[in-house]
Amino acid sequence: MSHVLIVDDDADSAATLRDLVALENFSVAVAHTLRDARRQIAMQSPDLVLLDLQLPDGSGLDLFADPELVASSELVLITGHASLETSIEALRLGAADYLVKPIVMKQLHGVLSRFMKPSALKADVARLNAGLASGGPFGLLWGQAPAMLRVYEQISRVAGTAVTVFVTGESGTGKELVAQTVHDLSRRRSRPFLAVNCGAISPNLIESEIFGHEKGSFTGADRQHLGFFERANGGTLFLDEITEMPLELQVKLLRVLETGRFMRVGSTQSQEADVRVIAATNRAPQDAVSAGKLREDLLYRLNVFPIELPPLRARMSDVGLLAQHFLDGICAQEGAVKRFSAKALDRLGCYPWPGNVRELRNAVQRAYVMATGDVIDDEWMPRAQQALQPSAAAASAPAEATSEPAVAAEPPASFAPEPVAAPAAAPAAMPGADSVTLPIGITMAQAERLLIEATLRHHKYQKERTAAVLGISLKTLYNRLKEYAAESSESAN
Repeated sequence: MSHVLIVDDDADSAATLRDLVALENFSVAVAHTLRDARRQIAMQSPDLVLLDLQLPDGSGLDLFADPELVASSELVLITGHASLETSIEALRLGAADYLVKPIVMKQLHGVLSRFMKPSALKADVARLNAGLASGGPFGLLWGQAPAMLRVYEQISRVAGTAVTVFVTGESGTGKELVAQTVHDLSRRRSRPFLAVNCGAISPNLIESEIFGHEKGSFTGADRQHLGFFERANGGTLFLDEITEMPLELQVKLLRVLETGRFMRVGSTQSQEADVRVIAATNRAPQDAVSAGKLREDLLYRLNVFPIELPPLRARMSDVGLLAQHFLDGICAQEGAVKRFSAKALDRLGCYPWPGNVRELRNAVQRAYVMATGDVIDDEWMPRAQQALQPSAAAASAPAEATSEPAVAAEPPASFAPEPVAAPAAAPAAMPGADSVTLPIGITMAQAERLLIEATLRHHKYQKERTAAVLGISLKTLYNRLKEYAAESSESAN
C-alpha cells in the first residue's frame, strides 16, 4: 500500500483530507509543521506528499531542499494562497501538481489516480535515451542533431509536471508529436490525448467544440454535446494553431487556465477542467501578438514552458535518418522492400526542405511509388538548382545556436516565383529567377507573407497546391490571405 504524508497546519483541513485519501486505499500520516514533517519522513518515507505552502515554522517549499525526498516522493502542493509565480517555482523545483483550497474531491481523486513515483518516470526517460543512443527514436520523435537533443531534454524535464507547454516551430516540424511524447511520458498517459486544430474549425462552432453545449442552446443544438475539455478529462488537450482561435474565445480559454473551470455554451453551471493544456503555433508568438492574433495575457499564461522546434534545414544531418524511417514504414505497409541509392540520399541532403519533415515524408512516399525497381534513385527526388549556401540570417546567428550545416533560407528552384510586389507593411523583396531574397531586418510575419504570395503566384493561384508546397493546411492559407487582403485595404485607406 502506498503511503501519503499530509503536511498542513490547519488541523480540520488535514483531518478531512486524511479521511478522503484513506478512502482511496492509501496509508496516511499527518504533520502540522515542517519539523513534524521531517520527523514523519524519517520514520517512514512517503510515496506522495500533499504539502501546504504556509506553515508555522516556514514555507512548504523548504522541504524541496531535501534532494532524497524530491527524488523518491511525488510532491503535490495544497494551498489557499496559490499564484502563478509560486506554482511555477514549485513545479520547477520538482512538484508534480498543485491543488487549491478548498479541495475539490474530483481534483484530489485525479491527483491520486495519477500517482506515480518519480523513479518510474525517470526509468521511462532513461529507456528512451538508451534507444536514442542506439539510433532509435525518442518517443515519437526521430533525430540525433544537437538541436533535437535539446528538445528531448526539455521534454524529459517537463513531462512529469503539470506545467502548461507552448510549442513553437514552422509548419511540418512535428509539434503534435512533441505534445504526444510529453503526454506519453506524463502521469496522465493512461487518460485521453486529444488534438484540436484551431484553424480547421469554423469560428462559429469552435466554442461549442472546445467547451461543449447544452441542448437547445442554439439553432440545431438538438442534444447535449461534450466538448474537448470534458472528453480529455484527466488527460492532455493539444491546441494546435492557437493563433487561429478567435480573440473572444481566447479570453474564455485564459479564464479556464487561471481558474480550472469552464461552462458549456448555454449553461449556467461551471465545471472542473482536470486537463493539461499544450498549445502550439507556427507563428512567432510576439509577431502574433503584434498582429492582433494572440492576446498578450494568454501568451504569458501559455508560455510557462516554451519548446521551440528547429526547422529541418537547421538539422540536415537528420535528413537521411528520417528518410530511412519513413521508407521503412512504407515498405512495411506496402509489402515491397526498396532502398535509396547514394545519389538519392545526396539529393535529399541538398534540398532546403521549406515544408520541413512533413515535406520530406511526402517526398519519400512519392519516390517510393515512382521507383520502378527496388532501388530509389534521384530521378524523383526534389531538386534544388543551387548548392546549399549559408543564408544571411544563418551567417549572423550565434555560433552555438546549432552545429548543423547551414542551409539557404531561399525556397528551392522548383518554386521559381515571379517577381512579387512586397506588401505595404513589409520591406520590398528582391526578386530573383530562382529565389525570393529576404532583406535583413524584416519580421517573420513579413517574410512569411512574401513567401506565401510568391508561391501562390508561381502556382497560378492554385491554393491547394500552394498549401501543400508550403506545408500548411488549406485553412491556414485562407486565413493568411484574408489577413493580407485586410492589411492591403487598410494601407490603401
